[in-house]
Amino acid sequence: MALIVQKYGGTSVGSTERIINVAEKIMATRSQGHDVVVVVSAMSGETNRLVALAKSVAEPPKAREFDVLLATGEQVTISLLSMALEARGCPARSYTGAQVHILTDNVHTKARILEIDDQRIHADLAQGTVVVVAGFQGIDSEGNITTLGRGGSDTTAVALAAALKAEECQIYTDVDGVYTTDPRIVSDARRLNQLCFEEMLEMASLGAKVLQIRSVEFASKYNVPLRVLSSFEEGLGTLIASEDISMEQALISGIAFNRDEAKLTLLGVPDKPGIAYQILGHIADANIEVDMIVQNIGADGSTDFTFTVHRNDYQSALNILHNTAKELGVREIQSDNQIAKISLVGVGMRSHAGIASTMFKALAEEGINIQMISTSEIKISVVVHEKYLELGVRVLHAAFNLDKAA
Repeated sequence: MALIVQKYGGTSVGSTERIINVAEKIMATRSQGHDVVVVVSAMSGETNRLVALAKSVAEPPKAREFDVLLATGEQVTISLLSMALEARGCPARSYTGAQVHILTDNVHTKARILEIDDQRIHADLAQGTVVVVAGFQGIDSEGNITTLGRGGSDTTAVALAAALKAEECQIYTDVDGVYTTDPRIVSDARRLNQLCFEEMLEMASLGAKVLQIRSVEFASKYNVPLRVLSSFEEGLGTLIASEDISMEQALISGIAFNRDEAKLTLLGVPDKPGIAYQILGHIADANIEVDMIVQNIGADGSTDFTFTVHRNDYQSALNILHNTAKELGVREIQSDNQIAKISLVGVGMRSHAGIASTMFKALAEEGINIQMISTSEIKISVVVHEKYLELGVRVLHAAFNLDKAA
């Protein structure tokens, strides 16, 4: 029998009624002749409750003990789901990450999976048992409980699917797939039947919130087909797989966007080797991630250097730049924390010219000024004032006919 790994997020298991609904979905999958391994998150709101408890007794809480506490959220869900399955005549066994030996490194609160011992799971599957595994957690080489960080249950599910050589890893959430863009902004946004890993990685990194980027990276590395499905309605969802089995050859697959951007510019920077490192080295030392970078060479031998950061890091980065400016003799610093990034994503870009010109023309016709541009093989990103974000997304969605199937 083909093996399916299913992952259910916090919203999907947010109440006992929803846990029973999940149990019925699992049984329906089994009735189609599949073995099933299930990965679950903590019930919605539970992790936040545990974080608040920790902070009420220690600020900041010790990382090792914090992981011990957070891991209990998923333990509640695995036991309740296993009870619900057993009560309906379906054999089930629950396991924590430690019990199925999901071995991680020892970086508490953001550990990475190193190895999975699949023997116990295979033994249960051979007996016709549904295996229910706690997501988001593992154990290090010294026996300490670890957690995988934000979105860690997705990563657990994909890692198990890879280790068990599952036919598919199904990610159940509160949406019924990946859309051409956010339906809350574009009412005729269309659910995509299929995406390749590269496209999904770009969309996840550029602001699409459907899948956690680490899980997509893992799936791509081990070639594990992912399917995003709704816990609350029937449907085929969106399949994310390798490009060579992709059926859709759309020019543009989707539009991703990010509101949380800020832009910093140094004017009159000396044009000499190593200047970019002198500017960004201090930013990196402060653990601030830089996104887009643009450097312009002036006729007077100086350069203007612009880069973007997450809006949460804006003030810290600005403070660092004031010190850097004094060191380098920079003429002026300009900053703007009211920008947004809009990105076109699609493997079809590789073989089609004119994508950029169509994008720029559509934005220009609406009077939307482009402040920065960044490109890759399958992506074009532009920075605009945040007040134009939603208009820009709607205009581009229409310009590339994303409401219509390829």
